[in-house]
Amino acid sequence: MKILLLGSGGREHALAWKMIQSPKLEKLYVAPGNAGTASIAENVNIAVTDFNTIADFIAEKGINLLVVGPEDPLVEGVRDFFIADARFQDLMILGPGKDGAILEGSKDFAKQFMVRHGIPTAGYMTVTPENIEKGQGYLTTLKAPYVLKADGLAAGKGVLIIDDLQEAQRELKEMLEGKFGTASSRVVIEEFLRGIEISVFAITDGKTYKILGSAKDYKRIGEGDMGLNTGGMGAISPVPFADEVFNKKVEERIVRPTVEGLKKDGIDFRGFLFFGLMNDGGEPSVIEYNVRMGDPETEVVIPRLKTDAIDLFVAAATGELANVEFELDNRYCATVMLVAGGYPGDYKKGDVITGFDQVENSIVFQAGTKEVDGEIVTNGGRVIAVSSFGEQMEEALTCSYVSVGKLCFKDMNYRKDIGQDLLNFKK
Repeated sequence: MKILLLGSGGREHALAWKMIQSPKLEKLYVAPGNAGTASIAENVNIAVTDFNTIADFIAEKGINLLVVGPEDPLVEGVRDFFIADARFQDLMILGPGKDGAILEGSKDFAKQFMVRHGIPTAGYMTVTPENIEKGQGYLTTLKAPYVLKADGLAAGKGVLIIDDLQEAQRELKEMLEGKFGTASSRVVIEEFLRGIEISVFAITDGKTYKILGSAKDYKRIGEGDMGLNTGGMGAISPVPFADEVFNKKVEERIVRPTVEGLKKDGIDFRGFLFFGLMNDGGEPSVIEYNVRMGDPETEVVIPRLKTDAIDLFVAAATGELANVEFELDNRYCATVMLVAGGYPGDYKKGDVITGFDQVENSIVFQAGTKEVDGEIVTNGGRVIAVSSFGEQMEEALTCSYVSVGKLCFKDMNYRKDIGQDLLNFKK
């Protein structure tokens, strides 16, 4: 089987790493990829939203399966593009069409969907420039902190959590005036949910689903969850407090109603579902949906997948997921993200990375990297994710941090407290 994977991050390196383990694979291409994917597959210099060039490549190489990593091509309609082209009637695609991707592409759509299908979530109001006065009034009915979300995709920067009412009202006005461009032409005001965040991942063929497990990621740049938000500084899977009782609630109240709701709404959703949840005293509520795997959660969820990834992806793409035997590794997996100095603010690129050959008991997933003159150099803010297994969480974390100590690039930064908040929970 010939496969094209779209994307260039640690998520895509992890997906590629898993797919090359399958005996079903004949050739794997990654567009545009990074230095990590180049070491195990063939990179292709095509942008993920350049659909015409992607189409030419798929036709030329005889690609059988298209796996879409990031959200942008999904929201922009990559699936719809290929379904509409008669040349690609036999192409299998893992990823929803625009009608499903809007679950991530529009916060307002996602909230309406959850309310319509009885899925637990925070109370909300959607505000436009035309009803801003009602939005300002709605804020006065809420308790601090106040949550403001740009309706559209804003590269992870469109969510504000504000303690002061006047500041929240001011920010609402600025967002509607274009603070996040067209993404905040509508703003969702939400009640603040209290508890512990957890992510749950599933894959669906539009009829049934398989739950890929839970993960907790760490968004803040500094220890103790301090400082600016990032794309993610590390992750743990499974999450210790997600016991059998909690997981059953998530499946019965959230996962199953979401898949059934998509079906009721006539949306043929084939791909990944990411449920960003809040656990409030054992009661789960949805904070957000994503329509792809998260990063760096993929780097701990996908390694735990014992099922042949290509079998799983093909079954989801072709509506045969019920026929796949599915198994997860019960061990913990922990990843620590190495980032460039200055990230998530300004940072340098092009610094040489050393130590890959010294890492023994971990999996090194590359994200912001590229190869220059035979050396691997930094090429992004989040550079490398180091993932390790352990029967106990402490074992997995210790292993990852030992491996982190063998890698080096100028001004390398990482959090030293990944998973520490979870160590008191028993598996």
